[in-house]
Amino acid sequence: MQHDLVIEVRNVWKSFRTVQAVKGINLKINKGQFVALLGPNGAGKTTLVEMIEGIQKPDKGEITIIGKKWKGNEDELHRIIGLSLQETRFIDKLRVSETLSLFAGFFNIGTVRVNEIINIVGLEEKRKSFVVNLSGGQRQRLAIGIALINNPTILLLDEPTTGLDPNARREIWEILRALKEKSETSMILTTHYMEEAENLCDYIIIMDNGVILREGTLNQLLDEETNEKVVEFTSENELTHEHINSERFPFIIRPGETKDKGFVTLKNFETELPAFMAFMKSVNITLKHMECRRKTLDDLFVSLTGRKIND
Repeated sequence: MQHDLVIEVRNVWKSFRTVQAVKGINLKINKGQFVALLGPNGAGKTTLVEMIEGIQKPDKGEITIIGKKWKGNEDELHRIIGLSLQETRFIDKLRVSETLSLFAGFFNIGTVRVNEIINIVGLEEKRKSFVVNLSGGQRQRLAIGIALINNPTILLLDEPTTGLDPNARREIWEILRALKEKSETSMILTTHYMEEAENLCDYIIIMDNGVILREGTLNQLLDEETNEKVVEFTSENELTHEHINSERFPFIIRPGETKDKGFVTLKNFETELPAFMAFMKSVNITLKHMECRRKTLDDLFVSLTGRKIND
């Protein structure tokens, strides 16, 4: 419904000198929706988010937040947005509680909210620690705490877990999952981690080279209702160009990480697997190992672009 719409991007373009970073993007985000902008470095994700948060201005097109343009509504819109950029620089010799109090002061928020945030982001034991002494994961939790200090209607997180170890990443995920359960905050998360998009977001927008390639829920993107499966295999002999591009086989065999590995998407697993096995035998490929699995976002990205998202 229209009154639930919190962000609307209409035919937005943005270029920097010779680079066209965003090319005619349209998107709508509703109240309470968690949306992932998923794509490799250079896809245009950060530029798009910076235009949504008012840091950059589009060359062309229009962005509205709760139905309002940035121009003339800056103060009101800044108060309803929480954001965490790719890198947050803190004042090293301020304590955690002092840092949060500083940002709370910008919104005339008292210490009650500061204490709530310390609890939400799990930094109780670090309350009196200087920021300089925090680990990477703790610093990122503090950055998210700052983004949440004003109880934002819209939360914008740009690559919040890049560079973190798996444990620290999952701690961030837990904070965001809890937020989704307890509030009506809408979130845009930019990421190049497939698993992050799958775990946190109910709507995923796949971007590359400044355009949206595909968007939808996870199930819509992966066509869960179909019988499509991915078969990964290792052969005893190397796969040649002829094997991978053979006209005798009706499916595209994509090369794997090494010359003896490959994978193929079968649209109807039960009927097409025997054809695949027969083809491999006919070209004298002996299979050493074979694994069948559901299609992933990474498979989808490869099928759309011909490369993996983190290449």
